[in-house]
Amino acid sequence: MKKDLSQKTLGIIHAAVFTSQTVQKYIDEIIPEVQVMHFGDDTVQRDNLAAPLGTIPKHNYFKFATYAKFLEDSGADLIMLGCSTFNSAVDVARPMISVPMLQIDRPMMDIAVQTGTRVGLLATLPSTVQPSENLLKKAAFEAKKEIEVKTVLCSEAFRVLREGNPEKHNEMLLEEIDRLSNEVDVIVMAQVSMSVLEPLLQNSKVPVLNSGRTGFTRAREILESL
Repeated sequence: MKKDLSQKTLGIIHAAVFTSQTVQKYIDEIIPEVQVMHFGDDTVQRDNLAAPLGTIPKHNYFKFATYAKFLEDSGADLIMLGCSTFNSAVDVARPMISVPMLQIDRPMMDIAVQTGTRVGLLATLPSTVQPSENLLKKAAFEAKKEIEVKTVLCSEAFRVLREGNPEKHNEMLLEEIDRLSNEVDVIVMAQVSMSVLEPLLQNSKVPVLNSGRTGFTRAREILESL
């Protein structure tokens, strides 16, 4: 039986404001009674994308730690980072923040390394590839698992999504998933924006994990444990 979490508060930090709409489905389904506070800053994603690949601007780490402190001071019981590109910001901020923090992608990575040895990583932003690969490999190392990662980048899908064509975005990614499914045991979708594909993947050849469902399921488990 699920615990009543109506007295709990989840703070979510978004690197782009629009992702707060993407995750609302999972909030309503998985943690409907939890009070949720969103903190969105479009300049974080802008500057992450403008930085050389594999690097995060120092001021974005500072912003995350600052926003996390704001949320802690506002009564958050758990703080979630909803961005894949600078998931390492959680590790930077942990010594400064007293409440638990969660990378939205980490539960998905943990499940993937337990599911198979050949893991497909599907991304739509170049800046997300290395951080997502690093997090996946970290999950495998901590689970003492040997994995092979097959990464597919589909930048065009993100572009058409931002231009207001979600149907084309979904179509392009479904084609990539179908191809990748022939080469791997499980697929992880690197952006939370890709969680919208979940209803279209009921008959996929291999498990396709999204950080929306796995992330908020884990968030509920953490809140229930507090």
